[in-house]
This record gives sequence, structure tokens and C-alpha cells, in this order.
Amino acid sequence: MIANKGQEYRRGVQNNRQKKEGENQSFHVKHKKQEKLQMVCGMRPVLEAIAAGKQIDKIMMQSNLEGQLAYELKAKIREAGLPVQYVPAEKLNRMTDSNHQGVVATISPITFCDFAELLQGLLDEGKKPFILLLDHITDVRNLGAIVRTAECAGIDAVVVPDRGSAQINEDAIKCSSGALLRMPICREQNFKTVLNLARQSGLAVCAATENGATDYLSVDFTQPMVLIMGSEDTGISTELLKMSDVRARLPICGDVQSLNVSVAAGVFMYEMMRQRRV
Repeated sequence: MIANKGQEYRRGVQNNRQKKEGENQSFHVKHKKQEKLQMVCGMRPVLEAIAAGKQIDKIMMQSNLEGQLAYELKAKIREAGLPVQYVPAEKLNRMTDSNHQGVVATISPITFCDFAELLQGLLDEGKKPFILLLDHITDVRNLGAIVRTAECAGIDAVVVPDRGSAQINEDAIKCSSGALLRMPICREQNFKTVLNLARQSGLAVCAATENGATDYLSVDFTQPMVLIMGSEDTGISTELLKMSDVRARLPICGDVQSLNVSVAAGVFMYEMMRQRRV
């Protein structure tokens, strides 16, 4: 049942997506079984990958690229809102022996979902969505472990940022025991927009923070909800904390005052499951 939940909401939104974007770009796409990041090297190949709608994870580019083709590529990157990192040529040379022309793009091994469409699909099915939002989790092992637990706990989807997050690569997929290939993953540029849409749709927002005023056992997880888990070092950003309806904490009895983020996320998710199964 859990392994197929990514297909359930896709069926509900497939037709609308096809009308907007055409049959070839249907939202009804299963995660591919491919696990390794593919590299696309060279300005023209990267341009073609963007035009083909490939799920580009990141683009690395020399900062001093010039010429008409380079300008065209930069414009397409901005237009598509793709994450780009400017690096020295030496780094690109270490990554590949190919003639990279100052540009290397990595293709994600999974197909990302659009949050707005996913949420609408869940609501149309009459579900009470439980969405996990990961605020810049940078360790691939933590990311993989969290998504593994989320898949086991029946979480509807996981939202990650398009920049400053752990790369969804072979290591992350292995750490998730393949859950990253089954769990709906949304990669979004603006988390404030995500939370505003969620709240407008009737979802509460719970921020998991060690400085929270509410014990996690007092939170009503039976309601539709977005649960925010913060980064390993800085926690949840201030702007997202301000948007939360409740700030929940886990009790700490020992001298170490914080839990590993994947462990903490597991506690919250299984409390949600416990409440919803009662």
C-alpha cells in the first residue's frame, strides 16, 4: 500500500497536467530505477537537456564563460530557475575527462513532483495530508534515513529546497533503502510560498525545534499538517519559524541537548502515525 501512494495522487492530476504541458510532460511519471547521477558536459548538451525537460540536479559553470552560446545558456538557466554553482575550471577537470567547455550538469536519478499539484491531488482524494518539509538537511545519510522513515510511516510527500540541500544521489538512495525512488519528493525554490499555499489549503504548520514551547505529545497530528525539520547545525530558519502554528519539542533527559535530525524526525512521524491509527 505505502509503496504505491506516489501513484495515487498522480492519477488524480495527470489529466490536468497533460492539458497544460502536453502528453510528453505528463505528471504521471514513475521514479526511474536508475540510481547514479548522470553528468551532461558541454554548453550545447546542457542546453538540450534543459530544453528536453530533464530533471537537472545542479549545474556547475566557470564564472568567466563568454560568447553567444554561453549567454544563451545562462539565460535558459535563469528562465528555468535551475540551481547553478560557479566553480574554477580545475574542479570541472577533476569531475570529467570530457570536453566540458566550462559547464557540467548533473541529472537527478528521480523525478521531482510539483508541490501545488501534489497537494491539490491529495485534497481532491479527501486525504488529510501530512507533508514533511526539510529545511536544508545537508547530510545525505540523514536525508536518506528521514525519507526511509517517512515512507514507512505513510507520509504523503517530502519537500526539499532546490539549493543548499543534500544531493539526491546514489548514497542518499542507498541510505533510504530505495525509499527515495518511491516517495513523492518536491524540490521547491521558495519555502515561504510552500507554507503559504499549505496554510491556505487548511494545513497546520508544526516546527520541530528544541526551543519549542509545546511538548510533541500535545500536538494534534490528526489534522492536515506540514512538519518542518531543520538543518543539522542551525535548525529551522527564523522566517519559517515565524510562519509555524506550533513549535514542538522532544523531551531531553540527558546531558546532550539535541537529537540527530533523522532520529527526531522519526519520533515525530511515528507519533503522527500513532495518533491517526487510534
